[in-house]
Amino acid sequence: MDINLIIKEGFFNSIDTIKTIAIVVIPLMFAMEILKELKILDIISNIFKPVMKFLGLSKESSFPLLVGLTLGLAYGAGVIIKSAKDGGLSKRDLYLLMIFLVTCHSVIEDTLIFVSIGANGWLLLGIRIPLAVILTIIVSKQMKIQTNQNSNSRLN
Repeated sequence: MDINLIIKEGFFNSIDTIKTIAIVVIPLMFAMEILKELKILDIISNIFKPVMKFLGLSKESSFPLLVGLTLGLAYGAGVIIKSAKDGGLSKRDLYLLMIFLVTCHSVIEDTLIFVSIGANGWLLLGIRIPLAVILTIIVSKQMKIQTNQNSNSRLN
């Protein structure tokens, strides 16, 4: 195969992917701003506050987590970056969000794709979701221990 053809196809496929992501992410950004102004984002955050607390995340992490869970990393990244720039997410929240979403993202789309080629969807979800929860909790507790140790060492 011709290297020029490979480069050309790669370039145009990348442009198409960027367009597709923009078509989804830009309306999501608008929706996020509208939800924020109408205080609906606060309602969503309050509903998921117990779950976020269990995972060691702030309630402000709930919307980016839901977007990443349902739409995946590429689309969720736009919401996460916007939330981080708006000052709604701490570095700790970002780190824990990434741990959760790397393990368990796009649960609807990924599950349907794997089921279509013969995988057991319930088994997939039964492994991915608990694994994401366990990893996030472990890292969250570890971060809390390290923070406590650092603050104790400063006091001594």
